[in-house]
This record gives sequence, C-alpha cells and structure tokens, in this order.
Amino acid sequence: MKIGELARNAGLRASAVRYYEKLGIVSAPDRKGNQRRYAGDALNRLLLIRFASDMGFTLAEIKIFLSGLRSDVPVGPRWRKLAHRKIKQVDASIKRSRQLKSLLQHLLHCRCPALPVCVQRLSLSPTLQKLQDGPRSPTARIGSSNQTNSGP
Repeated sequence: MKIGELARNAGLRASAVRYYEKLGIVSAPDRKGNQRRYAGDALNRLLLIRFASDMGFTLAEIKIFLSGLRSDVPVGPRWRKLAHRKIKQVDASIKRSRQLKSLLQHLLHCRCPALPVCVQRLSLSPTLQKLQDGPRSPTARIGSSNQTNSGP
C-alpha cells in the first residue's frame, strides 16, 4: 500500500506516517520504484498509534507500548511500568471528571441571583473544596458562617 493510501485510511497525513517511521514507531517499508510500499499490518499499527495518542499517550510512551507488544513474547517490565503509570493517570482523570460532573449537576440547580453570588457560594461550598488539590487558606473561608447554602 502506498503512503498516501495508508495515511488516508488511518486518518493521518503522509508526513505523520513518515515522522512515525523516522521515530521507529512504524517499520520502514519496502520500496518499489523509489516509493514506499507498506505491508497490510501497517494500517493496524497506525490506527493503534492514533488511538493511543487520542487517549493521552506521548509518542515516547507509544514507542515503549508498541515495542513491548509482540505476538510471540510476553510483555516486558518497561511495558508493565508504563501500563501501571497510565492506569494511575486514567484513574486520576476519571476522578476529576466525576467531580466536574457533580459540580455541573449542582450548577444546573443553582438559584443564585447573579454569577458573582454563585461563584462566592461555590468557593465556600464543600463541593468546590473537594475539587481543589491543596488545602484552602484560612482567608478564603472568612464569611463562610454568614452564608446560607441556597446556592449550588
């Protein structure tokens, strides 16, 4: 398969295919008449690269990932380490997404008279506190006892 056809079928540009080849993520193809001719399995590899990239893997991680996957050999320790690290990142992303969903669901029921009031109430609410990574400063809580919880 020629590079243009391969790239089109994978939803990529030919320059991306050449770049992946240069990085060693895609094997160098045979050449016929000074044209690259890729084997049929190159499309599956490119689709996997696109999927992994869309899922947040860096090209360096994709290279490790693909080099650790062979049909005749068990996965190696580098691949396992990458997999464990990515699982932690995915779990953290899922947690953040769930927190964001919860916040947005609360905002759907907001009855604040104006955006500044809503923002002020959110900054004092337990929901937003959970979203923050670090501990809140004591000055951010001033006035929290005077607020009613009629907002989100």
